Amino acid sequence: MFDLEKAVLLPIDMQLGFDDPGQPPRWNRNLDTNGLALLAAWRAAGRPIIHVRHDSVQPGSPLAPDRPGNRLRPGFEPQGDEPLVTKSVNSAFIGTDLDLRLRRLGARHVVAFGLVTDMCVSTTIRTGANMGWDMILVPDACDCFALPDGKGGVIPAEQIHAAHVATLAFEFCRVASVADLTNP
Repeated sequence: MFDLEKAVLLPIDMQLGFDDPGQPPRWNRNLDTNGLALLAAWRAAGRPIIHVRHDSVQPGSPLAPDRPGNRLRPGFEPQGDEPLVTKSVNSAFIGTDLDLRLRRLGARHVVAFGLVTDMCVSTTIRTGANMGWDMILVPDACDCFALPDGKGGVIPAEQIHAAHVATLAFEFCRVASVADLTNP
């Protein structure tokens, strides 16, 4: 059971640029469906949401502010007075006012999901935990890419995801499914 009374939902980098044709394969076909279910449940309960968007400073990045891929995926845009935090590094806590926003909301728990598990989601979870936040990861609302293994092979995206979820759960966060959080 999860106490969601003081929980803030943190959708991380749910951006169109991760769908660029040049990107390696991903594995989670239910990413958008699961993420939208979390947003709907949070909004229906009147719980706070802070959206995160990566504004890349890397030349040619599909996530650069002047590129179409910087936009949030359909349905993941802030609604009403839901704030948007922009970042240019992996952690949503570094160089932003996220920590201050969470404190002003009286938050105790930060429920994180998004793109990509092993990069910005993981780094945000780790930083938040190190700052004292009770971080909750929603793995079935995350996704990542297959990556080169450094030996001429490729590590499948689902294996990378599983390894990172295990590492994070071991030391940095609790893990909850979309069902755990939408049917408490």
